Amino acid sequence: MEEKTCCVTGHRDIPDEQIDAVKYALRREIVKAVSDGYTGFMTGFANGADQYFAEIVVILQKDFPELRLIAVLPYWKRMDSLCQKEHTNALLDACAEVIVIQDEYRPNVYAKRNRYMVEHSDRVIAVYDGREKGGTVKTIRFAHQFRKELREIPVGLNLDKSRINLGQNRK
Repeated sequence: MEEKTCCVTGHRDIPDEQIDAVKYALRREIVKAVSDGYTGFMTGFANGADQYFAEIVVILQKDFPELRLIAVLPYWKRMDSLCQKEHTNALLDACAEVIVIQDEYRPNVYAKRNRYMVEHSDRVIAVYDGREKGGTVKTIRFAHQFRKELREIPVGLNLDKSRINLGQNRK
C-alpha cells in the first residue's frame, strides 16, 4: 500500500499575535490527516508555517511512530544554514528523508521545490493570508492544477479571496 502524504505551504511572516492560533490549527489539520491515514508529512523548512508544521509532526511522532517527516530543501546551501541553528538542525535530524531539489540557488528554485511537494502529496495544507503574490499562492495554484485536496488555514489580513484567481478557470 502506498503511503499517503501531506505537505504544507504558508507564510514566513505570521503576525506574532496569531502564531499560537496558527500552531493550534496546524496541529488540528495534522491530527486530522493522521486519522485519515496519512503517514508522510512534507515541509520545505522555510521559517514560519513550514517549521511550525515540522515541530508538530515531531511531537506527534511520540504517539504515532509511523509518521515520517520529509524535508524538501530547494538547494544544498539551505541545508548548511539550517544545520547551523540548533533548533532546525534537531528538526532535520528527526526527518526520515531529506530531498534536495538542485545543487545551487537559481531564481526559480523555490517554485520547483513547492511544485515537487504538491506533485508528491495527496493533501496540501495552506496557511494563507490572501496575498495575490508569493510562494504560498503559487503553491495553492499548483494544488488546484494537480487536483490535490487543499485544506486552508486563514491567517493575517485574509483578503477577499473572491478577487484572487487561484487557477481554477485558467486557459
